[in-house]
Amino acid sequence: MAEHIKTDICVIGGGSGGLSVAAGAAQMGAQVVLVEGHKMGGDCLNYGCVPSKALLAAAERAHMGRSNKPFGVAAARPKVDFKAVMAHVRETVEAIEPVDSVERFSGLGVRVVEATGKFIDRKTLKAGNAIIRAKRFVVATGSTAGLPNIRGLKSVPYLTNETVFSLSRQPKHLLIIGGGPIGAEMAQAFCRLGSQVTVLEADRFLGRDDPETAAHVKRQLHEDGVALREGVRISSVAASGKGAGTKITVSLQNGAPVTGDALLVAAGRKPNLAALDLAKAGVSISDGPVPHIQVDKRLRSSNKKIFAIGDVNGGPQFTHAAGYQAGLVIRNILFFLPAKVNFSALPRVTYTNPELASIGLSEAEAREKYAAIKVLRWPFEENDRARAERDMRGMVKVVTTRNGRILGASIVGKGAGDLLAPWTMALAQGLPISAMAGVISPYPTRGEASKRAAGDYYTPTLFGPRTRKIVRLLGLFRR
Repeated sequence: MAEHIKTDICVIGGGSGGLSVAAGAAQMGAQVVLVEGHKMGGDCLNYGCVPSKALLAAAERAHMGRSNKPFGVAAARPKVDFKAVMAHVRETVEAIEPVDSVERFSGLGVRVVEATGKFIDRKTLKAGNAIIRAKRFVVATGSTAGLPNIRGLKSVPYLTNETVFSLSRQPKHLLIIGGGPIGAEMAQAFCRLGSQVTVLEADRFLGRDDPETAAHVKRQLHEDGVALREGVRISSVAASGKGAGTKITVSLQNGAPVTGDALLVAAGRKPNLAALDLAKAGVSISDGPVPHIQVDKRLRSSNKKIFAIGDVNGGPQFTHAAGYQAGLVIRNILFFLPAKVNFSALPRVTYTNPELASIGLSEAEAREKYAAIKVLRWPFEENDRARAERDMRGMVKVVTTRNGRILGASIVGKGAGDLLAPWTMALAQGLPISAMAGVISPYPTRGEASKRAAGDYYTPTLFGPRTRKIVRLLGLFRR
């Protein structure tokens, strides 16, 4: 017999965005039902942010042994136990799972329905034996790996982010389709753990990032031993053999074929829409190659009682973007505040070593939008902390208007994601470049590079002929 539930808010999807809405709204006194048909924690905890960073951490440990000689420490070739590495990945996920568990959310007052939900009308959702009527719905079902239209791909044993962290056998030669952040991170991780890795990218490696800063990551992956093939056109994929003897061959229209024993597809994402039956709810879906829920600036769908956040609405595919949207939805639903989405200060990080972090406009984007800009740079070669650590890779690059308004920043180097934080605040608060140049940065830190880059804005005038003339003139009045 069906159970009928009435609630203030029904959240569909227990990933980062959905959990943030559910926890926040429940703790503020709203009645909340959370519907999750798979794993609590969603993609980020189980198949994305957490396991990938755990794998990268293990790969970094393996690499450190090879790079110790300049410090006077004997270099050593590490012995990698791949099963133990993957056990470390699983243990990391398991350590965080209680924070996202059914038990924790039930303790917060959230009613959790463990079933897949689908709409039966504009105000009602069916999930298992539950019929849920809510004043407001929030769709937060996330996305899954997209599958390129490549002949033969569906017939070979390919991996995605949902299966790669379950490997029990280390690939000898891992082929990766896609040179975006996921492809870059997994390429470096598996290479440093001892696999041969080939990345096949249809366009430019890390094509959404500033080419100048992305080049540092590309150079490091080459040094690690990753084979990067850009601008390739894949004609077909085929497999032979079984089990440990499996061979996968990727044939190219513009190059020699490449063969490996494992294939990872990291060529984009597609929102999870199919199970929702959104047409019955009056929710419009976008046209185009990647359908998603269309939302307005307040994250409302065409059915104004139904909101959509995270990957499912076609916006930036980051956990922190979903969390930001969750906060806006809570304000819109509970407090009737017209909170509108604004991604102009949304940071982006690729967690390779060196890390690549950026916010705002790239140099190319700024040049398209503004008649005149200033580009400020400070290399880590000029940073004392980087020299002490013998890791001078990378730079800080900042783009401003001629009058010093910050348009964007890109940092590539050790800890770039952390170093981006001040630029994120500056851009979000509309601070001028003078605010960053005037910061007192502790010495010796990598953070000094940001201050020096900001200060570079003033170099042409501060140390120019005009300033010298003024100083000489003022010197006439000194005693």
